[in-house]
Amino acid sequence: MAANEEIGAESAEAFGLVLSDFERHLRAERGLSAHTVRAYLGDVTDLLAHAHRMGLRDVAGLDVRVLRTWLAAQHALGRSRATLARRTASARVFTAFAHRRGLLPTDPGVLLGTPKQGRTLPRVLRQDEATALLDRRPSRGRTAAADDRTNDSGQRTDSREEPASGDGTDAVALRDQAVFELLYGSAIRIGELCGLDVDDVDLARRTIRVIGKGDKERTVPMSAPAARAVDAWLRRGRPGLVRDRSGPALFLGTRGGRLHPTVVRRDLHRRLAELGLPDMGPHGLRHSAATHLLEGGADLRSVQEILGHSSLATTQMYTHVTAERLRAAYRQAHPRA
Repeated sequence: MAANEEIGAESAEAFGLVLSDFERHLRAERGLSAHTVRAYLGDVTDLLAHAHRMGLRDVAGLDVRVLRTWLAAQHALGRSRATLARRTASARVFTAFAHRRGLLPTDPGVLLGTPKQGRTLPRVLRQDEATALLDRRPSRGRTAAADDRTNDSGQRTDSREEPASGDGTDAVALRDQAVFELLYGSAIRIGELCGLDVDDVDLARRTIRVIGKGDKERTVPMSAPAARAVDAWLRRGRPGLVRDRSGPALFLGTRGGRLHPTVVRRDLHRRLAELGLPDMGPHGLRHSAATHLLEGGADLRSVQEILGHSSLATTQMYTHVTAERLRAAYRQAHPRA
């Protein structure tokens, strides 16, 4: 485990066992997403490496002084408030876990304060910019060629390596159009999109079954253009890329494996650049869709259910986005603004 290497050989056994147990706890008992598990493990690995440098040789010596000096060191390194807040949360989850397992006599994490996070409004596309993005088909040859240089796990490969069969150009173009339409037309997360299987799509009802954070399942509507794009991909695109290893995955890479988020991010950045539109990742399309839903009159609770937010407070961020956009339009247009 990489965590053991960072902590050092002297404490690898003591810390490595508890880290493995903690990872199982996060995955099996708390049902956290793979991304969240990686973030928590990375944070706690760094915490234990800090504890080791302070002379600790097992988890039992972890106290609030160690936690606070670790967070102070993170602050000194210039970590953002959002990162500090997440690392504080990671430390709390770990110390609570260790206390329940009997590894700590008390839980020092409860004594930590939570750094206040500044509210950063997400960058979103205007409605006309979203239309321009989705109405313009990508440069198919360039997209397919770039996809061939990235394997289905998102890793770069030798540019001379050929796809499994054919060039997949038309299939990749159909796939990318369906991906972008679905990201915007259903406001799902990139990880949720790449995790979709063919049977998760109901074209007749224009809905998709999504497994979100914490393995929570929800049914999400999709736009009519998204449904048409997915239908075209299934009928004319996916059969050209499917291989023995493809399984039920809805979206495929050029070598037949499940499409990786890295490929989607790269292709989206490329298309936005080609069109001269503001640069953003797939999550920016989710932000844009949520903002446009509210601007179109959707109620906050419905948007919360579509996005899969556990807390309405998270969804309320988009009301600030729409209000700020209105203020900006007012300042630009009103003669006495």
